[in-house]
Amino acid sequence: MSAPTHAEHHGAANSPLDADKLEVAPGRARETVEGWVPDLATEEDLRLALEKAFDYRGDVTIARKDGTQIDGYIFDRITGASLASSFIRVIPKDSTQRVKISYADIAALAFSGRDPAAGKSWEAWVRKYWEKKASGQGDFTLQPDSLD
Repeated sequence: MSAPTHAEHHGAANSPLDADKLEVAPGRARETVEGWVPDLATEEDLRLALEKAFDYRGDVTIARKDGTQIDGYIFDRITGASLASSFIRVIPKDSTQRVKISYADIAALAFSGRDPAAGKSWEAWVRKYWEKKASGQGDFTLQPDSLD
């Protein structure tokens, strides 16, 4: 006995497949974290918040346990087995220097900066592209910041 085919499973052994009906995988909803101050009660809370901060395109504010604070963009992270062996790397917004911070040194985190790509979508990019092309403008490369 063999496993049923896709068409047999859907009760249409000899009918053509409809691509629109097959493409029903739900997309991932974009989570808005701008302005969020996560509760870092557990190690897991901290790890999840830092993963979201790494994916965030705006600046974050990091309060360290020593009382210092850094506002900047998280551009890299290294996840280890423990908080002490896990690190984020930040470019402070008032400097070009890169700062490495251990997860174990983080007391609080806030998504403080504006997400420059929030609300932008592929559809908006395509619409702008065709509008620009139709107007006869020569450069057809649109940058994400041109979607406002």
